[in-house]
Amino acid sequence: MPAAERNGEPIADHELASFFSDLTNYRRVLLAVSGGPDSTALLVLAQRWSAGNRKATELVAATVDHRLRPEARREAEEVGTLARRLGVPHHILVWSGKKPASGLQEAAREARYALLIRLARKLAADAIVTAHTLDDQAETLLMRLARGSGLTGLGGMRRTSEREGLPLLRPMLEVPKVRLVATLRKARIPFAEDSSNADPKYTRVRLRRLALELAAEGLTSARLALAARRLARADAAIEAVADELRHVVGRDGDGAWPAGGPLEFNPGAFFKIPEEISVRLLGRAIERAGDEGPVELAKLEAMHTALAGARRTGTPLRRTLAGAVVSLDRAALTVARAPARRSRK
Repeated sequence: MPAAERNGEPIADHELASFFSDLTNYRRVLLAVSGGPDSTALLVLAQRWSAGNRKATELVAATVDHRLRPEARREAEEVGTLARRLGVPHHILVWSGKKPASGLQEAAREARYALLIRLARKLAADAIVTAHTLDDQAETLLMRLARGSGLTGLGGMRRTSEREGLPLLRPMLEVPKVRLVATLRKARIPFAEDSSNADPKYTRVRLRRLALELAAEGLTSARLALAARRLARADAAIEAVADELRHVVGRDGDGAWPAGGPLEFNPGAFFKIPEEISVRLLGRAIERAGDEGPVELAKLEAMHTALAGARRTGTPLRRTLAGAVVSLDRAALTVARAPARRSRK
């Protein structure tokens, strides 16, 4: 680990270009700033980078008041005060309506992204920028391990991804939180502390405490984030191989897989390729042919196991998953749209 990260040194100006290089691909971006240390540092550093670059991307900031804490409105207004001082336009968004009794953090996250996406489109912003850090990446890996995620999920968050067709940028993803806090303290810029970040009823908070014990054994946030980067690299390689092998085992001509199928594989070739590849190809086919969205990995693996067993015994098999019918006989493995369900009177 570099000494700057280990000692929690403030972010230096010469580092800003590497952090915000992705932003130069966009004319205007929307910064998601909650008022906490990470996002406040994002606002300050992005403005510092922009001020030193004549051709820099236009910055706009937004804060979401989830109406979950009485102090949230004041914190949003304080972000607005800082943004105006930095010359960055600022908007306060409100999550109104009844809040769910369970799954509150997940619902709040979905509502926050929905509000940010709506504002980004209204302002003609080309991307949304969040302040996820290396520590967030490590916590995400632990959460996904606990949920039984596959290799794709264990790759963690990507520096650049997409949500509802809008680019989502995470320029601070490899920066430890301690450096962002040090940056704000050096500049004497205050930030808010969300009390829910210390509430053990939330999974992420409990994992954050567990991370301290893991770090004492050498499994630091930096090493967890490194593992996520390596898993993401391996996942990308497997996806590339799957792209190539689809043309070998499939019977779809040029591989143009239209939505709605049906799609066919050569059973002999399909079950000879590595299982990780054939599971992914089966999942792709089900998502293309079906109409119920992404396939749950555990159910997909169970389907693949059943198909492999039927292939070994020479037994025909026909099952439905995620709105698709998967059929296996000696001649073909076929994935097609499931018939519409009859409504009951």
